[in-house]
Amino acid sequence: MNKTLKILAAEEHIDDGDPKVLQLANDADPLAIEVCLADIERIDLVFPKFTDGRAYSQAFLLRRRLGFTGDIRATGDVLIDQLVQMERTGFTSAVLREGVDASAAQRQFDRFPRFYQGDAVQTAPHFAANA
Repeated sequence: MNKTLKILAAEEHIDDGDPKVLQLANDADPLAIEVCLADIERIDLVFPKFTDGRAYSQAFLLRRRLGFTGDIRATGDVLIDQLVQMERTGFTSAVLREGVDASAAQRQFDRFPRFYQGDAVQTAPHFAANA
């Protein structure tokens, strides 16, 4: 069951220039960010096209190496079949591209309820969590 990833329709995403929201370019290195992450509430990472997965790596680095605890939001060409992997790499919200039905998203999480290996959020592998 989807517990942490918030799904937003395209029209629900607001980009109003809030200083507590950082927009990170697709080719930016999260380890080179020169702002204090403690002052940031949300980081928007962009998928310019669904085949470009650099934002997965950015999210993982932000969560695991930099310890960012705020909202990491996927924007751009976001499709339903990407949502499970987004959640596993540290995203907490995703803005579906225009025309994608958000109500179908839960089916993806129902198809893959558990994973054997750990991820950015649940770092322990499945067998260790049950020990």
